[in-house]
Amino acid sequence: GEQRGARPMASPIQREDPWFWLRDDTRKNEEVLNHLRVENSHTEREMSHLQELREALYREHIGHMKETDTGAAYRHGPWFYYKRTVQGLSYVIHCRKPAPADDPGRRLPDESAEEQVLLDENEVAKGKSQCRVMGVEPSPEHGVLAYSVDFSGDETYSVEFRDLATGQMLPDRLEGVAGGVQWGREGSTVFYCTEDAAKRPWKLWRHKMGTEQSADECLYTEEDELFYFSIEKTTDGRFLVALSGSSETHELRVIDLASASGDAGLVVVQPREFGLRYELDHMDGYFVLWTNMDKAINNRLMRVSTDAVLGGSGGRGVWEHVLEYTDSMMIDAVAALKNHIVIQGREHGLTQIWVIDGSMDPSSMRRLAFPEELYEVRIGTNKEADTQMVCVEYSSLTTPSTVFDVDLRSADAKMQTVWQQSVPGYDGSRYECRRLFAKAPDGREIPMSVSHLKGLFDEKGSGPKPCVLYGYGSYGVCIDPRFDAHILPYLDRGVVFVIAHIRGGGEMGRQWYESEGKYRNKRNTFTDFIACAEHLVEQGVTAPEKLAIEGRSAGGLLVGSVVNMRPDLFRAVIAGVPFVDIMNTMCDPSIPLTTLEWEEWGNPNEWKYFDYMLSYSPYDNVRRMPYPDLLITAGLHDPRVAFWEPAKWASKLRANNTSPTTRVLLKMDLEVGHFSASDRYRFKREKAFDQAFVLDR
Repeated sequence: GEQRGARPMASPIQREDPWFWLRDDTRKNEEVLNHLRVENSHTEREMSHLQELREALYREHIGHMKETDTGAAYRHGPWFYYKRTVQGLSYVIHCRKPAPADDPGRRLPDESAEEQVLLDENEVAKGKSQCRVMGVEPSPEHGVLAYSVDFSGDETYSVEFRDLATGQMLPDRLEGVAGGVQWGREGSTVFYCTEDAAKRPWKLWRHKMGTEQSADECLYTEEDELFYFSIEKTTDGRFLVALSGSSETHELRVIDLASASGDAGLVVVQPREFGLRYELDHMDGYFVLWTNMDKAINNRLMRVSTDAVLGGSGGRGVWEHVLEYTDSMMIDAVAALKNHIVIQGREHGLTQIWVIDGSMDPSSMRRLAFPEELYEVRIGTNKEADTQMVCVEYSSLTTPSTVFDVDLRSADAKMQTVWQQSVPGYDGSRYECRRLFAKAPDGREIPMSVSHLKGLFDEKGSGPKPCVLYGYGSYGVCIDPRFDAHILPYLDRGVVFVIAHIRGGGEMGRQWYESEGKYRNKRNTFTDFIACAEHLVEQGVTAPEKLAIEGRSAGGLLVGSVVNMRPDLFRAVIAGVPFVDIMNTMCDPSIPLTTLEWEEWGNPNEWKYFDYMLSYSPYDNVRRMPYPDLLITAGLHDPRVAFWEPAKWASKLRANNTSPTTRVLLKMDLEVGHFSASDRYRFKREKAFDQAFVLDR
């Protein structure tokens, strides 16, 4: 009765795992917990000589953080919403100020306007070792605030509601929610999703404010275990969009929140077809779609009339082209405003923003220009569809996060800086960044983004430098050259920081992932990373005895695989919440999120995938040989990478490491999940711990 996929092997293969006893789904087994405590004590002893360095690094991180600060504000109806922090407090405070009704074009709040505190996360977190708040969203009338909170790190949330006029909590409370909620047309209704036993979001519910959760109406159940379910609203707020999605296939349904009854049902846009993906937004009279239809691997821009969709005849057969498809332009996201369409995508390996007039005339398309060679740009928070301005967020390896308002009416898309991240003690002119390319074994050019102190390599004969090479390389996720103040302690000590844009990510387009970096092409991810390391050594940037590598989650799979393939190439490894026990996990559908992952790695219940996945699984390929120093970090309550994966891997590595001078350390946080500490000060201490491990090598 176990789900094994459509074409499982007739005879399951039995394999031995001497560390299987470390698996504990309850996370309460005292024998297992004691083992983890012993591991933590061992790691602390091994790191005890670095206490002074750890404290110095922590002070540097705090020194680069403006502890009392205010984030970028965005206009939403009659208010400007923003977040701020206070020195000594661990969490953010959500606030708003009134926006003048007689000045609809105003984009920044008046400093003298009275502030209303909506939610102080520090109050929510009192008495809790972990507190993750998300989905902070005012009702359409701006009278009630919804927010989701997770106190364990397992990413299952409770939703609470606050009356913003009185500050009192409402009796409504939703338990077991997958993320946040979406409001209906008015503040009387909210929509939310819940998970199945494997933590797969699968049910859509409608809740009437003022009623018990037990009375909520289930609108849809996604029965296919390869699909997850999620919801969002269109930019104009008219439609709730419900996605049944897998890595390969999308099926969208919409609810017209403006319907006369207010209780409209779900309407399918285009029934699911394997391999067809599409997303949408809405503007007056049309749904704007971006889709891979007709072999457009990097997505084409299309439209379909609102009436056709609501009438049940809005499928792909009536979709109309807006732009001629080109492989060089990848479309990732679209914001449909009243008079413009804003496109976020990629070209030449970098993120880009394009704008098209509301007429959808292709000749009106223009790309926003930015002065730096390497950067990241994305569509920011835009809550108003009826606007001539669009918010974009920008940063680079040397430029802190910056928010621009772009005037869509001007021919040159004039930009105004409305906010920039404050980084005390930072001088961008001291650093430089550049792009290098490594040649993979199959001849592909693999880009790398490199940053270091200016002039670091000017002195002849200075020799190789210490280097940290970072990678991810899965799910089509891009690790772009964005600003990260956390790497400054590395750079200031003469360390070179490099991001490897390897296949499996989407930096060079969807084909970088879909055609060349998943399923039975997954080994490209690992050989690309090795090629990047070898290139850095060949060019004299670094040397194996000075090279550290780092990856988190699927990036932990990356570093775990390459350290088995080329342990001689690296001095130190940091593996954060590493997905390393790929065979055991992907063969067990009871483990959270497993079946969803079959369209990423393959289903090991089929021989063609079993054999291939086994060839690179980090845990299964540990063998007796000298390994570099490894620091493995994880969280007990992680629902994405179960804690026993890194725990088992650490034990197996230690048992097989033949080097007398290197160490395998496991640091298991017993209070957090996948995303480390939610407390911003505690998170800085974790960064200092990791960096001290690297710098000591």
